[in-house]
Amino acid sequence: MSERRAVFPGSFDPVTVGHVSIIRRAAPLFDTLYVALGVNTSKRSMFPEDQRLAWLEETFGGDANIEVVRFEGLTVDLCRRLGAGHIIRGLRNSTDHGYERSIALMNRSMGQVDTLFLPAEPEHAHVSSTIVRELIANKADVSAFVPQAVRIP
Repeated sequence: MSERRAVFPGSFDPVTVGHVSIIRRAAPLFDTLYVALGVNTSKRSMFPEDQRLAWLEETFGGDANIEVVRFEGLTVDLCRRLGAGHIIRGLRNSTDHGYERSIALMNRSMGQVDTLFLPAEPEHAHVSSTIVRELIANKADVSAFVPQAVRIP
């Protein structure tokens, strides 16, 4: 039997408790779950790539079957390189579903990679990296919305 591998891609700018919840719920379903920091050179991030990688590694370093990787380009190409047959995505609401469904269908047609959707837990459904960045920009306490590894001065 071949190894079951999946990819959970994101910019993780910053990683949130919602990301952590989806990743920890998905990890037992696979032999290896790659938490993949996607780098888009045309997109401006609030936090440097090295910082985001460090947060992910500290958050998931103790999880035997979770591996943090960095990538550029298409997620479906990363899946091919890693031998991953699945992409994991979290859904907070119907807007997320509509957007993610289109991408999932494209990934399926381009690379025979299936996307598994996990609904956000109710206590995390309102948390997004965009909102957390806005709170940070306005000097609000975000400790309830990010894992312990993310320490914002």
